[in-house]
Amino acid sequence: MKILDWYILKRYLSTFFMMLLLFIPIGITVHLAEKIGKILENDVPIGEVLLYFVDFTIYFAHLLFPLFLFLSVIFFTSKLANNTEIVAFLSSGVSFTRFLRPYLIGASIVAVFALILGLYLAPEASKGFNDFDFKYFKKGKSAAKTQNVFRQINDNDYIYVSSFNIKEKLGQNFTLEHFENDKMISKIEAQSIRYIEKDSTYRLIRYVKRTIGEHDDIIVKEKRKDTLFSFDLEDLTPVEYIAETLTYGDLTKFIAKEEQRGSSNIGRYKLVKYRKWSLPVSVFILTIIAVAVSSIKRRGGMGVNLAFGICIAMIFVFFDKIFGVMAAQSDFSPILAVWFPNIIFGVLATYLLYHAKR
Repeated sequence: MKILDWYILKRYLSTFFMMLLLFIPIGITVHLAEKIGKILENDVPIGEVLLYFVDFTIYFAHLLFPLFLFLSVIFFTSKLANNTEIVAFLSSGVSFTRFLRPYLIGASIVAVFALILGLYLAPEASKGFNDFDFKYFKKGKSAAKTQNVFRQINDNDYIYVSSFNIKEKLGQNFTLEHFENDKMISKIEAQSIRYIEKDSTYRLIRYVKRTIGEHDDIIVKEKRKDTLFSFDLEDLTPVEYIAETLTYGDLTKFIAKEEQRGSSNIGRYKLVKYRKWSLPVSVFILTIIAVAVSSIKRRGGMGVNLAFGICIAMIFVFFDKIFGVMAAQSDFSPILAVWFPNIIFGVLATYLLYHAKR
């Protein structure tokens, strides 16, 4: 690797990590100022607060990773252009494609970092961040879905409760339907269902089981019945942010299980999975756009490049959020929602790179 490569690569990585070190403390300060009242009100132990802000740092950095990278590349490349260093490089016979090589090496290093962060570190941080948030900042609110819970627990069985109290482990209007070859074989109904932790059993009040026969149905009624079921307590209380807290392998298994159950949140879960791979790709796309935009010396100087870069970054984030919401709340394809911003900005990167070479 030549001196030019080392020079640009060092500036690429140092500016990026400096941008992280600059903005993360600002994010922590703003968040602390917003939450300090509730922290003091709930007498949160200092150890939990410190651990929460460690999780918040990882969560915040992963969330705004592309934005930090994009602005850092624009910043130091504009500085090179204003100092006419890029003109000197290109005038010495170095092609623009060759000039771009150390940027792509830097992008590869950052992409690997982003991949490790998304696959392993961010899920654990997300769990700690969300658990703390619901424990101290959203008291009285549940992270789990507790109203009108309908779940397919295996190929043949479906469960339903109209409401579920997590604290008391008590569900109302419970139903379990068993099908074979698309035909209902039996149906269990109960006014309430309670999980008995001591025995790992379920207690049903006003239990009614109807077994459907060829000519007559068999009905069994009991005022109270303690029994075992094949589903877990978590099946009655699916947590909203569960997908964000799972590593990639666990998330893949979880999605496969939820697809069998016919989960209504499957689009949201797949969105989290596909984003783990789209983020590293966006690192390369945004790097190319940033270099193409800021490698030309402009009359307005670095401010013009930064303003243009911020606009592009905001549009990228806007596309990402809009299509993310569409995939989570409709039948819009999650994989298309995740990759659409990369496709659009990939085309933009190709266009800008072509004109930058000229």
